[in-house]
Amino acid sequence: MKIQTLRNALLPLLLIALGPAAATGDEDPFVELSSAIPGIVIEMRYATDQNFLKEVLYESGDCLLRKPVAERLARVQKRLRARGLGLKVWDAYRPPAVQRRMWKIMPDPRFVADPAKGSVHNRGAAVDVTLVTTDGLQLDMGTDHDEFTDRASPDSEDVSVAVQANRRILAETMAAEGFRQLASEWWHFGAPEGKHYGIVEDGLIRTGSVDR
Repeated sequence: MKIQTLRNALLPLLLIALGPAAATGDEDPFVELSSAIPGIVIEMRYATDQNFLKEVLYESGDCLLRKPVAERLARVQKRLRARGLGLKVWDAYRPPAVQRRMWKIMPDPRFVADPAKGSVHNRGAAVDVTLVTTDGLQLDMGTDHDEFTDRASPDSEDVSVAVQANRRILAETMAAEGFRQLASEWWHFGAPEGKHYGIVEDGLIRTGSVDR
């Protein structure tokens, strides 16, 4: 199952502010990261079949986040650049239809948010990221994206000392800009403002409790 192009689905939010939603933050528009953050590497895994479902789920490789979240991530990228490193993004905004598809395959709330509540990804306020060198080479983080095992935990000791150090660099740099890491996935980070956003589906917003 392919999901319609993200840019088209989110066009109302990309182009205009949603004035009456100011109390929830939903007036914040979406931005595309490849143009918003210089040097960031984009590899949207769900726009390929290189993911745990082995299916192409996104028709588009657009990498979208709410503008304040993208600004946080830009500051992370700047911090990492000073260390000769940078970010690679595997996922950002995720359509709820994809969330429902994932839950059918992996109904485990440690790794996939229940679509009844929705993920921070569905709100445009979470990213799955890893570290790369300035040449774009990935650092060893011990597991690949979406490896649903205990080794994916940021605090796992079942990885090498070098991997633990790399994970700390990522976690500490993201935390310095307010991002919160998921306890079961070293790559998943949500912005603190994420809980204030509604879930976005086909360009429309619905509110409700948030999970992950």
